[in-house]
Amino acid sequence: MQTTLKAPVTFEGHGLHSGRPARMTVRPAVAEHGIWFKRVDIAIGDNLIPALWNAAERTPLCTRIVNAAGVSVSTIEHVMAALAGTGVHNALIEIDGPEVPILDGSAAPFVKGILERGLRMLNAPVRAIEVLKPVSVDTGSGWARLEPARLPSMSFSIDFDDAAIGVQSKRMTLANGAFVRELCDSRTFCRQRDVEAMQAQGLALGGTYENAVVVEGDRVLSPGGLRHADEAVRHKMLDALGDLALAGAPVLGHYTGMRAGHSMTNMLLEALFTTDGAFRMITCDSSRRAALPGAGVVLDEVPAVA
Repeated sequence: MQTTLKAPVTFEGHGLHSGRPARMTVRPAVAEHGIWFKRVDIAIGDNLIPALWNAAERTPLCTRIVNAAGVSVSTIEHVMAALAGTGVHNALIEIDGPEVPILDGSAAPFVKGILERGLRMLNAPVRAIEVLKPVSVDTGSGWARLEPARLPSMSFSIDFDDAAIGVQSKRMTLANGAFVRELCDSRTFCRQRDVEAMQAQGLALGGTYENAVVVEGDRVLSPGGLRHADEAVRHKMLDALGDLALAGAPVLGHYTGMRAGHSMTNMLLEALFTTDGAFRMITCDSSRRAALPGAGVVLDEVPAVA
């Protein structure tokens, strides 16, 4: 059965890149609605934006979706990961500005808010995208691949010069709440020199040591240090799950990312949907539903940082 929230939940904060304050409310929606954003600060014209891969602009620092009227919402990847990771299929996300609040830089506050409200079952079947043959994209600096797998799963590798990050790799199955338990509290990360360069260009204006893991060389500058020794690669997996959620349904397959980012995952979805015979839509039976990321998730599994 498809799900939605039992009641609305509101989040307030400022955008990571714009620095602008934002108020965002995730509201219940009917079956087959999917995930949509609504810019409530825009009173005239089309203010609805579908959370779908073909509405995304390919930007390196975040995921931005835009409708035909040019209305956009950016930095949606963390709330999209939270919705996918808690098994929410239908929601209307109202927001009063162009960027989702960054909160603590992870998806944990979104996950906690959703699970505190609880989920409501809807009288409609859950459909998923089954990967039937491998597809991949390669930009020279990194690559990403989707291939058939019995359960939704992911591998990711990163390689940074800074010793505080270095080389990190992780592989995991995303079924049965693994996202909530192992990934959702991992924060976005950056190097101090990159923060300074971005802010000089009018970006990352809302970035602080409290909503990102900031490193320089072998030092972690953010108070409290790391939540996980491999927090950086875990966050990249969090981002990838949020970006894969723009497929419009759970993806049953194995995702591999090597120095991959938002644009590359979007390119990978395009490759999946435009390659003959690469996928099929299936209606999930009980065993398939039980293997999806949000199946069986409970509030007690949310890490204590949220």
